[in-house]
Amino acid sequence: MNARKLAQLGIPNGEAMKLAGTAVRDARQMGIPKRDIPDLLAAVVENPSDYTQDALLGDLANALLSQQTAVSEFRPRTQPAPYHIWGRNLEKGSLDQMANAVQLPVAVRGALMPDAHVGYGLPIGGVLATRNAVIPYAVGVDIACRMKMTVLDLSPHVIRGEQKRLANAIEAETRFGIGAGFSRQQRRDHPVLEEDWSVSSITQRGRDKAWEQLGTSGSGNHFVEFGVLEVFDDEVGLPQGQYLALLSHSGSRGTGAAVCNHYSKLAMDLHPELPKQLRHLAWLDLNSDPGREYWAAMQLMGLYAAANHALIHKHIAKNLGAKVLLDIENHHNFAWKEEHDGETVIVHRKGATPAGRGVLGIIPGSMGAPGFVVRGLGNETALQSAAHGAGRRMSRKQAMQSYTWSEVKRFLRERDVTLLSAGLDEVPMAYKDIHEVMAAQSDLVEVMARFDPRLVKMAPHGEKPED
Repeated sequence: MNARKLAQLGIPNGEAMKLAGTAVRDARQMGIPKRDIPDLLAAVVENPSDYTQDALLGDLANALLSQQTAVSEFRPRTQPAPYHIWGRNLEKGSLDQMANAVQLPVAVRGALMPDAHVGYGLPIGGVLATRNAVIPYAVGVDIACRMKMTVLDLSPHVIRGEQKRLANAIEAETRFGIGAGFSRQQRRDHPVLEEDWSVSSITQRGRDKAWEQLGTSGSGNHFVEFGVLEVFDDEVGLPQGQYLALLSHSGSRGTGAAVCNHYSKLAMDLHPELPKQLRHLAWLDLNSDPGREYWAAMQLMGLYAAANHALIHKHIAKNLGAKVLLDIENHHNFAWKEEHDGETVIVHRKGATPAGRGVLGIIPGSMGAPGFVVRGLGNETALQSAAHGAGRRMSRKQAMQSYTWSEVKRFLRERDVTLLSAGLDEVPMAYKDIHEVMAAQSDLVEVMARFDPRLVKMAPHGEKPED
């Protein structure tokens, strides 16, 4: 019997599902007819207390009783943890998800950024502080996804005059798309491969895949692009003026996703008491083995994501024979141990940028809108956080149904942007107005420089831009 049929009989996911599968196998080995097994399982589900001593079904019965007890013990908190919202006209789904998150018994405080939109569990743009607990889905599927910018010692005029050379460098030195990686002969080396990948069975199994994908860019909204950086404040690390800059956005690829999926399911199995609206916010206690494992795996994926970007930028700069004048990066989709309100808490920033006082970060717009180098103001109400980008204003499906490539090409041509490849679901019109997002968080960050994309590469998906 497969999991779907077992679920139809009332067997819940997790340990009970595993034990039901074992009981089915043992029943067949004992000679019980296949047609009679569903009735046996249904009887255990209906009255598990009658089967706790049964040689065949006892373990399943006890698991079902434990899960029923856990469910009956859930007590919603009388008052939600405090939180603050930045931005106007945010979609109801993201507001509801944030309101749910601060109902968790482990929640301490929260904040919602102006680029917010719906995610799994915690909304994208959601910030949540918890007490001694980490929530895999509040970190996100793409663990430690980040932005990295390097300013090169080439004139910004090469974007127009030597565009083919820049495009060839991107195409040669990274890879895009789901599962994309380098062949064994082309694989990149980096000290991150010498880290302890045995911290979790998931990272241990995923190390070779991670090596294959080291230095790659992934799919979805991940990109590598050249653009013009205009520096307004020389405290960014360069004199005021215009520069050629390389900007990338990607994370921990397939191994990071595998870590998220495994520990998210484990957290949900450990908290069957959570109602449906809180299920994807199941947490792992940091004093438990699963919690410590996930935390170590998350840290490793942070190092891995940083290595991805380091290699992309290193190899593109080398391909061009360029030197790096300035290097800035920040990450999101992560959890940090921080001090807030005199207490050490776990701060989850899912699609939110760290913005402690004086901390530099990058907030991109879209392929057709500027991004900004910012300096954090350390706003404590926002848990020292800011938006991580413009944020989607429509779903991928809606974007693909709403626009054509001819409209996109005209839009980008007006902004002097050349698109090498992308999916129609990533068109700039699918994103919020970055200027409105920045205006809504003027108390969170100050702008130091502006980046205008000029040559953009994303993973092709479905239709492709025509020449």
